[in-house]
Amino acid sequence: MTDSERITGWAAYYAKLRDRPPRRTLLTALDRFGAPPPGARAVDLGCGDGRDVVELLRRGWRVLAVDAEPAALEQLRARTDLPASADLTPVASRFEEVALPHGVHLINSSFALPLCKAADFHRLWCDIRDSLPPGGRFSGQWYGERDSWVGRPGITFVTRSEARKLLEGFDVEMFDEEENDSVTPRGNPKHWHVFHIVARKP
Repeated sequence: MTDSERITGWAAYYAKLRDRPPRRTLLTALDRFGAPPPGARAVDLGCGDGRDVVELLRRGWRVLAVDAEPAALEQLRARTDLPASADLTPVASRFEEVALPHGVHLINSSFALPLCKAADFHRLWCDIRDSLPPGGRFSGQWYGERDSWVGRPGITFVTRSEARKLLEGFDVEMFDEEENDSVTPRGNPKHWHVFHIVARKP
């Protein structure tokens, strides 16, 4: 695949997702905060074209939006629903290679955090724990061991007990396990096994 074909493929992928609402994990985390904390900062790891970023900005958060695909950040910048006063910093990088700012109030990663090797996933989770201040939150999804992507290189899967252990020390505000058959945004059939998580650092 040429670079042009890859970029065109990603553009078509993001076009399919453009009108979808923000994830309920993010909405739950934001609702738990109520009014944004003073100087509210959020990081969106694997932001895609910004369906979650827009909601954060709309609610008055400053956002560091990270994605490895330049096409994603181009789509994000081109969105017509970005608030006029948006405080947005796009970063083109693999999220496991980004230095997380300490004291960030919310780290969101919708269906993206497991898309790295197990060693990177666990190191990044430690970084997330360290970066959040008391009262800070993580929202996002992890993939379970019965997901049909199990065996693909560069993706991390956890059991329910492993997920619960990773969340030890957090106040877990959402832990919903979902398992169903549907299709990916690209139209491919898939068995999903996903943990939907919102966790607050006490």
